[in-house]
Amino acid sequence: DGCGHLVTYQDSGTMTSKNYPGTYPNHTVCEKTITVPKGKRLILRLGDLDIESQTCASDYLLFTSSSDQYGPYCGSMTVPRELLLNTSEVTVRFESGSHISGRGFLLTYASSDHPDLITCLERASHYLKTEYSKFCPAGCRDVAGDISGNMVDGYRDTSLLCKAAIHAGIIADELGGQISVLQRKGISRYEGILANGVLSRDGSLSDKRFLFTSNGCSRSLSLDPDGQIRASSSWQSVNESGDQVHWSPGQARLQDQGPSWASGDSSSNHKPREWLEIDLGEKKKITGIRTTGSTQSNFNFYVKSFVMNFKNNNSKWKTYKGIVNNEEKVFQGNSNFRDPVQNNFIPPIVARYVRVVPQTWHQRIALKVELIGCQITQGNDSLVWRKTSQSTSVSTKKEDETITRPVPSEETSPGVNITTVAIPLVLLVVLVFAGMGIFAAFRKKKKKGSPYGPAEAQKTDCWKQMKYPFARHQSAEFTISYDNEKEMTQKLDLITSDMAG
Repeated sequence: DGCGHLVTYQDSGTMTSKNYPGTYPNHTVCEKTITVPKGKRLILRLGDLDIESQTCASDYLLFTSSSDQYGPYCGSMTVPRELLLNTSEVTVRFESGSHISGRGFLLTYASSDHPDLITCLERASHYLKTEYSKFCPAGCRDVAGDISGNMVDGYRDTSLLCKAAIHAGIIADELGGQISVLQRKGISRYEGILANGVLSRDGSLSDKRFLFTSNGCSRSLSLDPDGQIRASSSWQSVNESGDQVHWSPGQARLQDQGPSWASGDSSSNHKPREWLEIDLGEKKKITGIRTTGSTQSNFNFYVKSFVMNFKNNNSKWKTYKGIVNNEEKVFQGNSNFRDPVQNNFIPPIVARYVRVVPQTWHQRIALKVELIGCQITQGNDSLVWRKTSQSTSVSTKKEDETITRPVPSEETSPGVNITTVAIPLVLLVVLVFAGMGIFAAFRKKKKKGSPYGPAEAQKTDCWKQMKYPFARHQSAEFTISYDNEKEMTQKLDLITSDMAG
């Protein structure tokens, strides 16, 4: 088998020769058929081709479809970097004979829905535009090549684009996806972190850096240590002074100083049964998690891998699964007691309760966590505010944006009633004084009849004016109407009737 790295999804994938980017082995054959959905055309992009043979007799790369043949390619011949095929299926054949050197090949593919396909080897330094969008294929995470930086400060422009996008949680390696890139001025130092199975390295000063635009659902979800965090067990240790130290679940917040949560069981040969549970108070959209170990140098405890369980009110616990194989997804945890590690959930978890269930650990289970996500707003499966009638509407600027405007509640409704009643009362007083002035003027003139019409008509018109003293104009930014509007109007009518009488 001469095939190397191979990751395929419905409409994209990545494929390399064996040992890539090292020397491919002698006398091997790699043959694979790749497909995209029927009705689509295949796009092939060669990121690298380095085959020693100049004649293509025994070492070559060949693409064959039902009606066409592309290649063979080898040696120093000019090879098209992109092929747009008139088919949705092609067979890739790579054959090697005796040779001394050669990396072989790296190939990416996608359907014609993604004409902006790039390979796993593209770097931000290859592009001059300050903003651009590209499509990354599935399978770029494990391709050789460095990245420097992180999702907050940005990445050094020498970093691989698609690998950085996986690191930042913009796309999942098994799916691929669209990325939107912003190029900015570089910074003096780039801090590395392990995230989503990709280790980013510390980097030095660069002229340029890049960041990814995202949906904005990447804020820290605040955790209350009192009652919001529970655990299956906790550990008590004794310090040098002989005092007990309680490693309680309330100490599991990443931003807090001091020891973490640690489980009461330190054995490593039993089935995973310990857990740390977080209650977010309401259903939220959770897009990722950051974890550390004990954070204490004299306690080298950390969780090496874990799975995620979640549930909502009155529902059963569910295990987070991968999209491609629909199997329980095991996340890569920490490799020491100190450094934070991030994992993103693609697709996100939408739940109130989540559990981190350690699978493997070093010496003893110890965890500090920070959940990443946002409130659920319009545009998601669930809404923070549900419409109760056609007159109720809430407009938000965009999905995943946290709305900070106050939401009226039962406690604030009396204030609304007072305001609604006070305005007509002021208008009523003004109208009474105006009427008295007009009446005095007519008595002076001693004229019969009234140019203003019968008293009943005046009273009716006055009522119309007082009943709706102002017109309500809906705001496009934020409008809330109440279901008890009729009741409020009836109360207003009674008050103004009594005062008029």
